[in-house]
Amino acid sequence: MDSIFYKIEEDLEDLVKSSIYESMPAPLRVILTEAEEKTLSELRIASCVPYRVRDRAHIVLLNARGWNAPAIADIFNCHEHTVRTTIKRWQAEGLGGLWEADGRGRKPTWEPEDLAYLEHCLDTDERTYNSVQLAAKLNQERNVKLGPTQVRRLLKKRSLPGSESARVI
Repeated sequence: MDSIFYKIEEDLEDLVKSSIYESMPAPLRVILTEAEEKTLSELRIASCVPYRVRDRAHIVLLNARGWNAPAIADIFNCHEHTVRTTIKRWQAEGLGGLWEADGRGRKPTWEPEDLAYLEHCLDTDERTYNSVQLAAKLNQERNVKLGPTQVRRLLKKRSLPGSESARVI
């Protein structure tokens, strides 16, 4: 009786294992050329590249060296889904997939012309303005809602000697 019980238990374990393995997706694995590996290694240590891009390059390198998604996620203290997304973006887009997509973050509520208008008002009007009055003028005449602190900060950045307007805006 015991041998029949063990046989049924073994068959049940085999059935469970086979159904689990059949339903599991194939592990994500990246195969890199020597040039890609060299590029990713240089990208990983480049200080002029955003840290997220460096981390993504490192994730792809580790995956190419045989590390699985859960182990990589533990190293980077992130979710496995983040690692898998990075690997899939590498497979689909290549090197460009490591950078942030365009359109991320909040869009500016002002245009460079708005700041030029304020500077023009400050230069040509006979009266003086404080930042609260400038914010109200901008809202009333150009329908741009900026707080006084932001108006002050933007004008201060723009008037710094040696600063480029393209860098500020």
